[in-house]
Amino acid sequence: MHLRRVNSTELIAGAIFDVDGTLLDTMPVWHDAGARYLATLGIKAAEGLGDRLFVETVDSGAQFMIDEYDLEMTVPEVSRGINEQMEQYYFDEAPLKEGALELLQRMDAAGIPMTVASSTDQYCIDAAFKRLGIQDYFQAVLSCGDFDTTKASPAIFFEAVSQMGTEIPLTWVFEDGLYAIKTARGEGFRTVGIYDEVSEADQEDIIRYSDYYYRSLADFEII
Repeated sequence: MHLRRVNSTELIAGAIFDVDGTLLDTMPVWHDAGARYLATLGIKAAEGLGDRLFVETVDSGAQFMIDEYDLEMTVPEVSRGINEQMEQYYFDEAPLKEGALELLQRMDAAGIPMTVASSTDQYCIDAAFKRLGIQDYFQAVLSCGDFDTTKASPAIFFEAVSQMGTEIPLTWVFEDGLYAIKTARGEGFRTVGIYDEVSEADQEDIIRYSDYYYRSLADFEII
């Protein structure tokens, strides 16, 4: 296991990155995806739907919408509809967030293994990463949907550690979502909170539950 210093007292052996709102600037588009899909069915979404779906995977969000709006559809059908709202953005447009490429390059040069743990379906992530030329930085790209879990559970973080062969206290989780930060920190991971405008209302709590907090990934230093 290769160790590098973050500062005079902290060591890092591996990094787990969220995608939406952390590596990719996609959260504003995701926030409205459920409402846009309902609109294609002639249904007006209730206020706050985007916030409610924020903590879900695509499939669990689809189940919530079926229950909440009495949709006579299956989870795969609704999930496909939501993904269709997002696919083009991932395939053609989704940009990296400020500082993301620079940090990935520095971690790679330092020999720090990296994985992705995301609630987004893997094929969308793969398409965006390939277009942006960052797919080879990661040992694995893990999607909650593939493990039938959400980030309210630490399962996907444990799987990422297993893939990298690192120890939890030396593995750093980079996240913009409060609930995921709470989950990771509760299991002993080091947590790095990343600012995203969609999570503006949660910033005070994100700062409180993060070991470190940055407006930009470029500000995270490796010695």
